[in-house]
Amino acid sequence: MKRSLWVPLILLCVSFCITVKAEVDSGCTWKGIPLFGKVKVVNSFPDILVEEVNSFPDLKVKKVNSFANSCGEWVFVESFPDFTVKFVNSFPDIKIKYVNSFPGI
Repeated sequence: MKRSLWVPLILLCVSFCITVKAEVDSGCTWKGIPLFGKVKVVNSFPDILVEEVNSFPDLKVKKVNSFANSCGEWVFVESFPDFTVKFVNSFPDIKIKYVNSFPGI
């Protein structure tokens, strides 16, 4: 193959890899992190960047006070979290919507 054909092929592969977004999977995880349990909100070095939206969320979240053991149930804590999140306005890893019932995907 000619050298001139390799450059566009490599650029195409790199651009595809950059645009591929990890999504919430059917097991209610994101990059191996279960999306339920104890959550701590941080300002730096979060496990997940989260944007709160009103429509088309990746995950519906229900705030609970204890026993957050189902998909989308979150207990907000200050210590010993299962994962950490940072709320952002753009370029999130996942988008959530707060609900009072039927949390999950």
